Amino acid sequence: MGSLSPWHLMILAVIALLVFGGRGKLSGIMGDAAKGIRAFRDGLKEEPQAAPAATPQPLPPVVDHDKDPVVR
Repeated sequence: MGSLSPWHLMILAVIALLVFGGRGKLSGIMGDAAKGIRAFRDGLKEEPQAAPAATPQPLPPVVDHDKDPVVR
């Protein structure tokens, strides 16, 4: 368990190539991540377009047909 097998070394080499491989690859990935975070924050800062407030329509008068209209 304490020794590194050839498979462990191969996996570590692949990870190292992915992270450090190529010129400026890591900085490019981090720059893209920063742009994404910045765009997300800018999207949160923008106020949503407020829909024009609808004027409330007056309700028609309520007529109760169960009541007797004649007062006694």
